[in-house]
Amino acid sequence: MTKPHRSLFLIRAIMGLLLPFLAATGLKAAETRAAVAANFTLAAKEIGNAFEKETSHRVMFSFASTGQLYTQISHGAPFDLFLAADQDRADKTVANGLAVPDSRFTYALGRIALYSNTLGGSVSAETLLNTEVRKIAIANPATAPYGAAAVTALRRLGFHEQLQGKLVFGANIAQAFQFVHTRNAELGIIALSQIATSRDGARWIIPEDLYPPIAQDAVLLKRGADNEAAKAFMAFLKGAEALAIIRKYGYGSPEQNATPNHEAKP
Repeated sequence: MTKPHRSLFLIRAIMGLLLPFLAATGLKAAETRAAVAANFTLAAKEIGNAFEKETSHRVMFSFASTGQLYTQISHGAPFDLFLAADQDRADKTVANGLAVPDSRFTYALGRIALYSNTLGGSVSAETLLNTEVRKIAIANPATAPYGAAAVTALRRLGFHEQLQGKLVFGANIAQAFQFVHTRNAELGIIALSQIATSRDGARWIIPEDLYPPIAQDAVLLKRGADNEAAKAFMAFLKGAEALAIIRKYGYGSPEQNATPNHEAKP
């Protein structure tokens, strides 16, 4: 056999070995849709990129308030996963037969912060009573757990009654942040995750004894029960790489959920 023919033979032999492997890998790659609480937007996008790089699966996110997402899910919205900003709505999906039993776990512990993009210097609890402050943005407490936490903190500070006329409500925590970021409100009580990686503005991390723990739970919805990408993302969310990203954005991370990331590989 001549040298060119021998090289061609080797190439064909190698391709013959690789093609079945590549085909099998392609068959395992899948995509999933996740309904995600607005406060977790930045962290979810970074975790999603890491997940896709690690597994070849694709995850598509829809962000809104937890209350809005739960309503969509209960009306048949085509989501495979639900990453709530509380435990109550995640628990309801299980109780109402919308999620896989025993799939629920806490993926992050949320924190809130007082933030200003307008006032100079530092901010603190006393800044809430500053006469220059005309508007204080929070998320709608009826649908957003971070808004409910903000109201509780104001009550425990003894400020809620006198500040009610200044409160402006975002549909979710992302909109509340935008009110402050665009200077349509002098102050906002927002998710710490929204400013954890930025040095812009002034902030006061609100002590955790001023509001109930914001334990954020994830569930695998019935629609995603047989979706390999959905199950892999749930496993990846418990892994060390995802937990490092969660901590990066200012969340507490439930370490007991940590598992090796190789469990999420296809």
